[in-house]
Amino acid sequence: MSETMIALVTGANKGIGYEIAAGLGRLGYRVGVGARDAARRETAVGKLCAAGVDAFGVSLDVTDDQSVTDAAELIERLAGRLDALVNNAGISGEMDPGWVQDPTALNLEVLRTVVDTNVMGVVRVTNAMLPLLRRSASPRIVNVSSSVGSLTRQADPDTEIGPIMAAYAPSKSFLNALTVQYARHFAGTNILINAACPGLVATDFTGFQGPRTPEQGAATAIRLATLPDGGPSGSFFEDDGVVPW
Repeated sequence: MSETMIALVTGANKGIGYEIAAGLGRLGYRVGVGARDAARRETAVGKLCAAGVDAFGVSLDVTDDQSVTDAAELIERLAGRLDALVNNAGISGEMDPGWVQDPTALNLEVLRTVVDTNVMGVVRVTNAMLPLLRRSASPRIVNVSSSVGSLTRQADPDTEIGPIMAAYAPSKSFLNALTVQYARHFAGTNILINAACPGLVATDFTGFQGPRTPEQGAATAIRLATLPDGGPSGSFFEDDGVVPW
């Protein structure tokens, strides 16, 4: 079995996911680039390899059980274990003008689609990868969340939290709650799991609006994916520290 640390990043063909993969690669990890689109995935792998990262493509649709199973089998064959899983893949769902999702007119299919990717997708991938993670001496799981999932901030009228997003924001609250449940289950083991907020990053996800670069957005997830033994678990972090639930 290879002694090189092995990571899988979902939704890693562009934006924050790509920069998480690049950052882990610079730290010496062999990185699986998880993505649905084959052409974009291989383009990302090519760029990473050209930059000196040991990267390989992983065909991965987090909403498809068979795709997730196949991805786990590929990593089993190529690496035999997994040291870090970063659940980065996510969608905002269809938006009204002004990047708003009105709860009083919310299409339930939009809500289902967002939850299937942002929540159920994380459960699918995490559970499929757990046998590989358990073979690691220091397994780490990072769920890429968002401060809009913070109920404390959402409920504070004095905190600027952006537009009403009745599908996307609750999906991240759901993801945060799941992160806590996983952490409770893993208590007393060597598996650390945390949620990361990248901040408002200028990517195609945000229409390239936002003060932060993808590299800046990736920093917290990279830190959590490489925590030392005895580090925190079941918490929610951004650059400046802990995000309130």
